[in-house]
Amino acid sequence: MIALPLAFSLLDFIDANWRSAVEIGILWVVIYYSYLYFRGTRGARVLTGLLVLLLTFTLVSKLLDLQVIYWLIRSFTAFLAIALVVIFQPELRRALAALGSQHIFATVTQKRETIEVLAEAAFELSNRQLGALIALERESNVHAFAESGVTIDSELSTELIVTIFHPKTPLHDGGLILRNDRILAAACIFPVSQRHDLDRNLGLRHRAGLGITEESDAIAIVVSEETGNVSICHRGRIERDFDPDDFKRRLGQLLLLEKYEDSDSTELGSEAPGAGGREHPLVSHQKDDRYDLDEP
Repeated sequence: MIALPLAFSLLDFIDANWRSAVEIGILWVVIYYSYLYFRGTRGARVLTGLLVLLLTFTLVSKLLDLQVIYWLIRSFTAFLAIALVVIFQPELRRALAALGSQHIFATVTQKRETIEVLAEAAFELSNRQLGALIALERESNVHAFAESGVTIDSELSTELIVTIFHPKTPLHDGGLILRNDRILAAACIFPVSQRHDLDRNLGLRHRAGLGITEESDAIAIVVSEETGNVSICHRGRIERDFDPDDFKRRLGQLLLLEKYEDSDSTELGSEAPGAGGREHPLVSHQKDDRYDLDEP
């Protein structure tokens, strides 16, 4: 008998407050994805400093009862929305442009097509023994690294990737960044991993691939110029010496299933077990690439 009134009370509570729950959910999603999109940008650092300054002055004015300062802060917040539009104008423009594009709603089919193109490009580069470093942006915004390179914003294709990493082209230095199945920028500078537990034979290109995965959730593909070996970096780990089938399978796991395998830090930089080895002859090249200090 007691349970029946409780059930009615619960239903009344849900009926009276379900709209508030929906509003909270929508606001949480908007704030969370806005944070993911804007973090790592130059505007995010400006906004962080502005918020810290605003909260500090608000707290001090309330504690010390500084009425004039508190009134000025309240008046200043009225212009904060305009300030945010000015600060994040480039990011807002890109977000609205992406919203009107089909690529923001990337389907599993599109991702599988991307995997096929990346596999074809990686092993075409491998066969030609052209070094390459490609980063695939995921939820973490890597625009700060893209700003260090040259904006391309073009459709993904094997021919374009091979052309970019050809030593005779101006954009072959540095890394390539993909966003929403499109080439965002080339000749980008990635952070180089400073870890001491890595294989000493790893060159700068592979350390740069590890570096961007340590600072974001991006996936990096590295093609060795000297050996033609293809590697995948993710979450600060590196898996090396893939053959085409294993490469597509593993990249599909990471992009589609988000399947991550734990690796012992002492094994980082070693060859991935079961990966198909490649028997390219070593070719000596004169290297002036910023990531061309590669390993055999």
